[in-house]
Amino acid sequence: MSLTSDRPAVLPTSPPRRRRGARLRDFLPRRLFVRSLLIVVVPMVLLQAVVAYMFLADHEARTTANLTRGQVDQMALVIQLVQGEPDPAKRHELVAEASGRLGMSVAYLPGEQLPTQPGTTDTQVGEYIGREMDGRIPEPHWYDAQRFGELVDLRVKVDEAGVLRFLIERKRFININMHLLPIWMIVFSLFLLGIAILFLRNQIRPIQRLALAAEAFGRGRDVPDFKPAGATEVRRAAIAFIGMRQRIARQMAQRTEMLAGVSHDLRTPLTRMKLELAMMGDEPCTADLRNDILEMERMLDEYLAFARGEGGEQAANANVAELVSEIADDVRRKGDFRIDVTTVGDLVAPVKRNALKRCVVNLVENAIKYGKRTQLAARRDEDYIEIFVEDDGPGIPAERRQEAFRPFRRLDEGRNLAAGGVGLGLAIARDIARGHGGDVKLGESALGGLKATVRIPV
Repeated sequence: MSLTSDRPAVLPTSPPRRRRGARLRDFLPRRLFVRSLLIVVVPMVLLQAVVAYMFLADHEARTTANLTRGQVDQMALVIQLVQGEPDPAKRHELVAEASGRLGMSVAYLPGEQLPTQPGTTDTQVGEYIGREMDGRIPEPHWYDAQRFGELVDLRVKVDEAGVLRFLIERKRFININMHLLPIWMIVFSLFLLGIAILFLRNQIRPIQRLALAAEAFGRGRDVPDFKPAGATEVRRAAIAFIGMRQRIARQMAQRTEMLAGVSHDLRTPLTRMKLELAMMGDEPCTADLRNDILEMERMLDEYLAFARGEGGEQAANANVAELVSEIADDVRRKGDFRIDVTTVGDLVAPVKRNALKRCVVNLVENAIKYGKRTQLAARRDEDYIEIFVEDDGPGIPAERRQEAFRPFRRLDEGRNLAAGGVGLGLAIARDIARGHGGDVKLGESALGGLKATVRIPV
């Protein structure tokens, strides 16, 4: 069997476009709620921005043109009345009356001439004023849109005798309420965004509950109050998850019952054999048979333990530090073994205590079997609890560490064959750790031997 068959194949170098896409995905949000919200918000914002810009630009142009045309028409009316009255005194009376009725400052300046320098203007109203005055007032004219701030200065040469001067407020040329539309659009957008957030939260919550239930089930914890909810697709996924959970539980129960029955059936003839050997007395020829029977019983126990896994034990809060110390005390009582224990931090977590104890015991027994010194440590690393078992034995080559986890696999050249075992200790340990949602990793120890790391999420 090839030892490299489990290694992932080396992938070819991705093209630049895929690398750019991967970098772009790194900036995208990972949560479904945020992504869904972006799907709703981004198109709405872009659509409103484009529509608002096109509408406001067109509306502002039309409004400014209409307002400017109205002001220029009023100016043209005043100019026509003044030109029709040759008496200067009457002209002043007409100008005063026009100022009062039209809401603009109009003055008749006899003997005045139009300025020779062009007036300053702006792009907001100057273009419209110039266009309308050129089209509706044939007389020579001049205007300045910035000299007096909020007043626009317009002058028209009515005849050789004088000039009519108009001072009109700038706001009469433009729509001063144009800013209300964007404000109302923002207010209603925020209101709709709030409704969208509430709606999306209600849609995402069943998916979150399904994810939490699946995560808890993967860690060996029961979720009795989980019920399908949400949209049809989410309910179908939840129903499928419940069915899968029931099938797995039923399969595990059937497997355990079957193997328990097999174990019971095999133990019956073994018991009869032990009884017959006991009746034969202590003879040299029966010693080997007794050892074989004991070996068969031990093998049956390990097979059954491997098949049973974690059994029906439920997860509950347990102090891993106390568990580690308890394992070390049990090892010391069995013989003269050197084992050091170190625990750091709060190590209370919801675990299957008996199963986790068996996991760590298997690793510790493996360490003391092949080494003279063993170190047992536990600590909390963010959302995980890590348990380390190190020894100063011969260790396992890096290329064969994954093979060591295979059931019934014994690495004879790396370990002592006379030490016994059927190759299930590491397999059972990893099975229990993965049943908690974690894993067991093998590495090199600072003591020179093997380092086993149990990593359990909390």
